[in-house]
Amino acid sequence: MLGTMKNEFDVVIIGGGVAGLSAALVLGRARREVVVIDAGTPRNAPAAHAHGFLTRDGIPPKELLALGRAEVRGYGVEIVEDVVHRLRHDKAVELASGRVIRGRRIVVTTGLADELPDVPGVAERFGTDVLHCPYCHGWEVRDQRFGVLATSEKSVHQALIVWQWSKDLTFFTHTRQISADDRAKLTGLGIRIVDGKVSELAVENDRLAGVRLVDGELVERDVVFVGPKFVPHDRLLSQLGCARAEDGSITVDAQGRTTVDGVWAAGNVVDPMAQLVVAAGDAYRMASALNFDLVLEDQGATLASA
Repeated sequence: MLGTMKNEFDVVIIGGGVAGLSAALVLGRARREVVVIDAGTPRNAPAAHAHGFLTRDGIPPKELLALGRAEVRGYGVEIVEDVVHRLRHDKAVELASGRVIRGRRIVVTTGLADELPDVPGVAERFGTDVLHCPYCHGWEVRDQRFGVLATSEKSVHQALIVWQWSKDLTFFTHTRQISADDRAKLTGLGIRIVDGKVSELAVENDRLAGVRLVDGELVERDVVFVGPKFVPHDRLLSQLGCARAEDGSITVDAQGRTTVDGVWAAGNVVDPMAQLVVAAGDAYRMASALNFDLVLEDQGATLASA
């Protein structure tokens, strides 16, 4: 059965989120033979709605991906639901099912994972009333009782941002130390600071009730913002030896090329801060450059054989 499948493509795209599907749309419309391999575990699966994507604001993430898949299939793009086991230097992609697919070019759009603070209740409520991005969900929870759980040196910055959506804001220092200047800035804006380690997020009737400290005090909150650690799914790029920047991220040029010939990347795997619409736009730009790279190769082959 595997032998009857098409296993040679112009472009193999690994990762079928908005970045991968955006690249597939561009390349499919450019008359390229394209396959998208997707494991079916999108980062935004816990969220009920996706926001900030023009004409699709508030759409459930699964519906957005289903619409994207339908669009790219209309241009002949194949969608394969499978897990990539290995990416080889000869541009062969080994799947968990045993199928091996080859492409003239490889695109990696595998995204990232959110590594959440180890506080009971955070992971369970993440995407509902535990949030990290006010631009994604701030409007929906505006003017509610906010909390910010300090988890990194960026937590004060996060509090200063979410203040725009609610002035009833409490900053929980948890295990972090904050400077006198930061304390003055927060309190000057009316932000309450609660010192002491947080033991858990309390939940009642499937809703966040508040933040409980180790001394037993419960501070009632409706929404808590946290700052996850972004962990790119870049294992496949590491396998190939793609170069990394000083901050540890995979290096790509302005068009999306990695340092390994024929391998390109876009979206959160190389830019953890990119929102959906940004990841889609970056992938569009990358796919346009990749197609032109193939055009030059095709023209060179044609001239050489003339």
